[in-house]
Amino acid sequence: MSEVDDWRAALAKAGELRPAIVTAILEVHDDRGGKAIDAVSEQRVKQYRDFTVVVGYESEYVVEDGGCTCKDSQYNLADDDPDEKCWHALAVEIAERIDAVDHHDMWYSDVRDFV
Repeated sequence: MSEVDDWRAALAKAGELRPAIVTAILEVHDDRGGKAIDAVSEQRVKQYRDFTVVVGYESEYVVEDGGCTCKDSQYNLADDDPDEKCWHALAVEIAERIDAVDHHDMWYSDVRDFV
């Protein structure tokens, strides 16, 4: 058992990923937690005027109100369980708590037109 009971509260208080917090995230979320931590460390959490987007391995995923547009979130996870989140949604939660969101002063819908 980790020395951190609530990784979200501990992360918000610490403002940074510390070993005990990383351990707690991995204990609760396994591979999803590891992928989320990687995405944050690689600065793949992007905030636009209209959406927060996580750059995934195959596409970009919109994360709003804790939900995500990825297939894992849509088909594999329970909506009413806060510990059941895809790694994209976890990455947003982590990035927000440690001020690691990459902010862009533009509309994501405009960015998509260029891609």
